[in-house]
Amino acid sequence: MSFFKDIREFVAQPRLLSLRLSPDGTRLVTVVQALNPDGKSYGTSVWQVPVEGTGEPARLTRSGKGEAGAEFTPAGDLLFVSSRPDPGVREQGEEVAALWLLPGAGGEARKVAERPGGVTGVRVGGDTVVFCADVLPGDAATEADRLKARKDAGVSAILHEGYPIRFWDHDLGPGQPRLFAARLPGLAEPRDLTPDAGGALVEASFAVTPDGATVVTTWVEPLEAGQSRSDIVAIDVPTGERRVLATSASHDFTGPLAISPDGRRVACWRERHSSEEVAVDFTLWVVDLETGEGSAHSDDLVPMSVGWTSDSRAVLVAADDHGRRPVVRVDLDGGRERLTPGDHAYYELCPSPDGRHLYSLRSSVAAPPAPVRISLEDGTVTELPTPAPVPQVPGTLTEVRATADDGVEIRAWLVLPEGASADNPAPLLLWIHGGPVASWSDWSWRWNPWIMAEQGYAVLLPDPCLSTGYGQEMIQRGWGVWGPRTHADLMAVTDVCVARHDIDETRTGAMGGSFGGYMANWVAGHTDRFRAIVTHASLWNLDQFAGTTDSAMYWQREFGVPGAQRYDELSPHKWLDQIRTPMLVIHGDRDYRVPIGEALRLWWDLRRSSVESKFLYFPDENHWILKPGNVVAWYETVFAFLAQHVLGEDWQRPESLA
Repeated sequence: MSFFKDIREFVAQPRLLSLRLSPDGTRLVTVVQALNPDGKSYGTSVWQVPVEGTGEPARLTRSGKGEAGAEFTPAGDLLFVSSRPDPGVREQGEEVAALWLLPGAGGEARKVAERPGGVTGVRVGGDTVVFCADVLPGDAATEADRLKARKDAGVSAILHEGYPIRFWDHDLGPGQPRLFAARLPGLAEPRDLTPDAGGALVEASFAVTPDGATVVTTWVEPLEAGQSRSDIVAIDVPTGERRVLATSASHDFTGPLAISPDGRRVACWRERHSSEEVAVDFTLWVVDLETGEGSAHSDDLVPMSVGWTSDSRAVLVAADDHGRRPVVRVDLDGGRERLTPGDHAYYELCPSPDGRHLYSLRSSVAAPPAPVRISLEDGTVTELPTPAPVPQVPGTLTEVRATADDGVEIRAWLVLPEGASADNPAPLLLWIHGGPVASWSDWSWRWNPWIMAEQGYAVLLPDPCLSTGYGQEMIQRGWGVWGPRTHADLMAVTDVCVARHDIDETRTGAMGGSFGGYMANWVAGHTDRFRAIVTHASLWNLDQFAGTTDSAMYWQREFGVPGAQRYDELSPHKWLDQIRTPMLVIHGDRDYRVPIGEALRLWWDLRRSSVESKFLYFPDENHWILKPGNVVAWYETVFAFLAQHVLGEDWQRPESLA
């Protein structure tokens, strides 16, 4: 089937978000996001997927509020987080997310734990359940009353005494995350394991040892001058005592975390702090839970998802590799083996307890995520029944390679529309990925090149400098020279692409979001080869951005203190007077990673410079455009802008914005 002809049909397609395997390996569940009946929002539900590759998926949960964060208990019951109303309570208060349990033997789900500030995530180990919840600082006995008093008084203010205060798309506070532990089966009287956490557990990744005795979690330590570092700590469940497992003045230790089946080790990421000269560097890091001794494994892999073999002798890693994301077995004794063939991207790794299989979500640039089973004996991949339809994409996918001016090979995916040929060359769109430390390696619902292929465009998806999957040197060569180095790489691969007989070099456009938007702005100021440029959630004035983003300390490491020379050297706004190409600016007002001030300044600069331009503004969206109606408006506006400037058609105001 194909759902690319109608953007509304595309927006309505279900998509898989996560995957979990029961401890006995007999049940597999996935959280599915689908359009709500009102057509204005998305909801989530939990589905069971057959583990043997036969049969049909079955929906397990259904509510207006949706369900997420599914985790199995040892008995096969299913825990999940939902703000659904409790049918056993006559008078319902304000709906906040609580912890629910769906019996594996059948029956209705029931609420098993709640907190006044809501539950945000859950993990299980043995008979121990650990969940994360936001807690208002102060007396726990009066928390509910104090929250109600704030609401009744109309107080939304948050008094901050640390940094950060926002994250991506949401404000931090007034509650602070804490970890609570309770015992199965009843989860009676959950205990606060981290009463002194403060902001240490903001966006934490945590896991529980198989015996339920220890919680391992990331723990952010504030430092002087607004800086911080992320450690890994172990918390004893019976006593709440905490000890540091991994810490370094020059590194962060972050999730996802995976504890070995024998409970002796934890696998995580180690990220080297960057400087103005030295790039970030990611390493698979394994820590002994008893001694705290740690070791690096496979320095050239950037782990995106991790799991363990059943014998605890190897870590299974999904990591970017030249536009793919294969699963690699990394033996603790130093061996390494790629387990999966093809052009796919894997994540949500779920090894079976018998050591025979690995369950995973698999996608690619040409296919959305779907569940698969990988044989750990011979590498055979079996597609499992999926709750979401698998489309037939309207075109073909190939690769393009070019040599940059410094001799480095630059590779890219090229999406070609049906019918592209020497007699019917396709107009080309250069799409620049965000990050900047990232790769075009898997499916994207937000930036989907096949929608553009359905419109007749070819789409070039290059991995220039700073891309993952090509070794540390590829990241280092773009560090601190974002605009010039990336621009040279992009132009080199674009030159090779437009030389093809099936590409029309006279009709081209460039698009990018986030760092890709930064580069779209840079391209606009450094070449007029493109007929149109679309810049989404983009950086325009680097000095302004670096002080207003949600993570200023991260960018200051690379660019220097505010006012440093690098801001001027790399800021696209310095080349405003060179921009001649029509530009479409797109931004969400609730974007905290690249604040709306970037778009407002860019828009005014374009207007005062008489550059032909339009501004698509979303008052209620963030870094990503997520609401179904707004996604339609995004694509329709991009279609219309490109049709006008790349294809030479008359401007047609999008139907969704009439």
